[in-house]
Amino acid sequence: MKEGFAKIEWAERHMKVLAMVREEFRREKPLEGFKVGMALHVEAKTAVLVKTLIAGGAEVAITGCNPMSTQDDVAEALREEGILCFARRGMCVEEYYDALKRVIRFKPDIVVDDGADLIFLLHGEMKDYAQNVKGASEETTTGVIRLKAMEKEGVLLFPVIAVNDAYTKYLFDNRYGTGQSTMDGILRATNLLIAGKNVVIAGYGWCGRGIAMRARGMGATVVITEVDEIRALEALMDGFSVMSMDRAAEIGDIFITATGNTGVIREEHMKKMKDGAILANAGHFNVEIDIDDLEKLAKGKREVRKYITEYDLGDKRLYLLAEGRLVNLVAGDGHPVEVMDMSFSNQALAAKYIAENWEKLEKRVYRMPEDLDRKVARLKLDVMGVKIDELTEEQKRYLSDWRCGT
Repeated sequence: MKEGFAKIEWAERHMKVLAMVREEFRREKPLEGFKVGMALHVEAKTAVLVKTLIAGGAEVAITGCNPMSTQDDVAEALREEGILCFARRGMCVEEYYDALKRVIRFKPDIVVDDGADLIFLLHGEMKDYAQNVKGASEETTTGVIRLKAMEKEGVLLFPVIAVNDAYTKYLFDNRYGTGQSTMDGILRATNLLIAGKNVVIAGYGWCGRGIAMRARGMGATVVITEVDEIRALEALMDGFSVMSMDRAAEIGDIFITATGNTGVIREEHMKKMKDGAILANAGHFNVEIDIDDLEKLAKGKREVRKYITEYDLGDKRLYLLAEGRLVNLVAGDGHPVEVMDMSFSNQALAAKYIAENWEKLEKRVYRMPEDLDRKVARLKLDVMGVKIDELTEEQKRYLSDWRCGT
């Protein structure tokens, strides 16, 4: 069996919630007559989602949401199945955007996005195609932040479901998925020991929490940098050191950004870092580590190992992983299969929800409907063989009656 098909088969075996959703889709055909345009990391788990949407009756066109995250063997497997897949690993920026435009020219009714690049093109250069779109869903924190800014400005042209904000997505995907896969990507790239090192994590959102938890579990001394007072306080109460990046730059051995913002590690920080410091990014775009600043400071650079670029600053060397892009997807296989089982089940159900409700939805960002979020949780517990309690009628009355006192 070709490697791409083997990867997809392995993912399917472990995505049991999505398999149940696929059976439902196969019976009901909720996406019959709908075209779905997708920009996601094209790898095995994503292929299982694509096949689920097709089982629901959809026509699908897909490309990558990051120039370096596509697994070419999986992309080729999709093409051999007759699916329109425009993704290729290592695209330049022009090629990347050309592939996104090819998905838009497919004239999708529903858009499934990760980072919102497809949606932004539909609000800019490719705006003429936006009239075809009934609704969209967004996979990641970075995209949701940008889309909420668009909603605030009143410029959204169609409704968007923030799949990232589903409890069964961000509490698990962002925390356990990003936590494990980020450390996996760093380990694959470097083959270095984590124990005993100072690991500096920029951002203590759900992704940062997960990375911090895994780094501590591997024996690192973990330092958190934050701009949010409450998250900084939470990190401190969770037992981590909290300080400014300016101070952390002097002591860090490994730096991991997970903020969704730009210019988190800059020239002034790089100048303070010690020889051999490693820089990795777990945020969606390659803007969190200022690569232009790194290039400006460097007297020379070379690839010393796959996915590791050494920058010679004269008095020291700094090491950038995965060209500053998502280290877990460039140097690794992305999130664990069982985590994406829930995330992509949410995506499939969001597509169904849009297909059935688009005429009633306003042009704004919606949270994933709670009943669908809880459905994913119930299915996950079922496939894990876990049974939980149910409220008795007396308990239901107690919780709903304000007259009940001490």
